[in-house]
Amino acid sequence: MPKFLHVADVHLGFDRYDRPERTTDFFLAFKDALEKYAIAPAVDFVLIAGDLFEHRHILPATLNQAEICLDLLQEAGIPALTIEGNHDNLPYGTKTSWLRYLAESGKIILLEPSEDDSEQVYHPWDKHHRRGGYIDLECGVRVFGSRWYGASAPQAIRQLATAMTHLPAGPQHTVMLFHHGLEGQIARYSGALRYADVLPLKEAGVDYLALGHIHKNYSIENWIFNPGSVEANSIAEGQDQNPRGVYLVEMGSTGIDAELKRDYYQRPILRLKLEANKQQTQAELEQAAKAYVQTTAKTGKTQDAIVELRIQGQLGFNRLDLNVRELRQILHQECDALIFILKYEATGTEYQTPLPRGEEAPTRAVIEQQVFEDLLAANVYYAPQAPQLAKGLIALKEQILSNQSVEETYGFVEDLLNRHLSSEET
Repeated sequence: MPKFLHVADVHLGFDRYDRPERTTDFFLAFKDALEKYAIAPAVDFVLIAGDLFEHRHILPATLNQAEICLDLLQEAGIPALTIEGNHDNLPYGTKTSWLRYLAESGKIILLEPSEDDSEQVYHPWDKHHRRGGYIDLECGVRVFGSRWYGASAPQAIRQLATAMTHLPAGPQHTVMLFHHGLEGQIARYSGALRYADVLPLKEAGVDYLALGHIHKNYSIENWIFNPGSVEANSIAEGQDQNPRGVYLVEMGSTGIDAELKRDYYQRPILRLKLEANKQQTQAELEQAAKAYVQTTAKTGKTQDAIVELRIQGQLGFNRLDLNVRELRQILHQECDALIFILKYEATGTEYQTPLPRGEEAPTRAVIEQQVFEDLLAANVYYAPQAPQLAKGLIALKEQILSNQSVEETYGFVEDLLNRHLSSEET
């Protein structure tokens, strides 16, 4: 029975978060996955369903990482069948790419359909010219490639399916590589393919549609498979929230056995949540965050990990009073994470007392008193003395309108706050 490894969205050269360790993570994840699930079980071939690279233009170190991994496959006699993705597709107006370079160097088999009068055409792989759209393997599998089509993918699929039907009969099993996502898998993804869009491929004889592009694992009706990204591209792609990995696949007379493998090198990701409440002062909230991170760090889960702390809930102080950058640095030091992300999503507290209903409208003085009380009640520091302070603010307003001197105004405010503080202490 033919056996192969299906990977996608490798993203070598990943450079977000401004940490070189993260770039290395993607190399180590790819290398470890190949060693464990391609070389060790001696698969017949490896599929790379797009986005081998993070960028179209790559650094020498990134090319070296790709060649190290691909050389391991070559030494084991395992061909790497590859297509382009939206990250590493052929740049507009050019005739070559780094994937093309790897193909011409014999590192990969880059399967690309040709275009004839805007129609997709399949030519067999030519090992001398290192070009072709499909290949028949000795293990009894015909593998078709594709390009990155973007919004024109549905039309391209129909053309590719038609092109398949014009080819001579091939091996028993048919596999196709395609870099695009199906609808219903992730939120806020425009341009996803409908199931009806890819159905012509099944009708043309495709037994296994090897997808890439969406960074989570999913499969549909045991013929469409998407393994997800090899390594997490964002904090939201941790294995706990977003299962992903590589598919180890066997094709036989009874059907397809595709097993998702996730046990290989990956940077640990930890997402934490802290609920603020409006009774806390700023100092108390900061101390609560510090204590929470310290307690979690003692478990060892934060060591060299990517850690995210979300502060949610309601605040009892001005939201802008908290220095997010300074707090993030303190928490980062406490947990010894590789990357620490602090998301400050708590909202300020607001009060809006409804005006009394009656025959007579409330006076201006009543409205002003209530507005000031609502503003003060939203702050944990001033809430206990809101009525008294509100009267003081009304008096302050009158003093400013009467053009009292700055010295007198400051003196009034100082006296007001001193009386407030002394009343709190008693």
